Amino acid sequence: MKKVLCYILMLGLISCGGQNVKVEDSTDTPAVTKTAAKPATLKDRAHPAAKPATANAGAVRNQAQQRRTPKQVALGDYKPKNEGWHVNLEDAIAESSKTGKPILANFTGSDWCGWCKRLDKTVFHQADFKPWADKNVVLLELDFPKRFKLPQEIAQQNRNLAQSFQVRGYPTVWLFDAGLDASGKQKLTALGKAGYMKTLGEFQSKIDSYIAARS
Repeated sequence: MKKVLCYILMLGLISCGGQNVKVEDSTDTPAVTKTAAKPATLKDRAHPAAKPATANAGAVRNQAQQRRTPKQVALGDYKPKNEGWHVNLEDAIAESSKTGKPILANFTGSDWCGWCKRLDKTVFHQADFKPWADKNVVLLELDFPKRFKLPQEIAQQNRNLAQSFQVRGYPTVWLFDAGLDASGKQKLTALGKAGYMKTLGEFQSKIDSYIAARS
């Protein structure tokens, strides 16, 4: 009887050869199906499977990181997006003091804000804008970009002005006067605010009303 049982057991073991054996884990993780490894052939030994290339993985990650990291712009290299605008408040104040014109400050996100780009197209890039601006206002661009870093001095200046004028979104355009208070400190007097507008005429009409109220 023992010989018979052993013979049956041996047949059972042989019949299982080369089949997938399902192993149930004792933990809560899903069962894993394991397959018995095939013997390596001469071809396999002569030409082992190539390992995934990882030599360039670090370089690729570095390049991707560089693309994500905003580029730092030096103070001497920083220029306004729109020609004819100041980027330094002190320069704008100096021109305002000399000409008597108020400062028109555009708080913008030049490289990411869709409505800012639309305002550029509908107002600031129109042919009649510059002659009107030259006659009536001093232009100041206060940018908050994402794809490059402003010079530290300009970035701090823009943040301070945004806080002072309580800017909550972009584009926001403020018209203001700059002068000195009784103690000799710089004082900014807000005259009026605007945002995105569809036409140059609409924009001019609003700003002109603030200028008229100023005088």
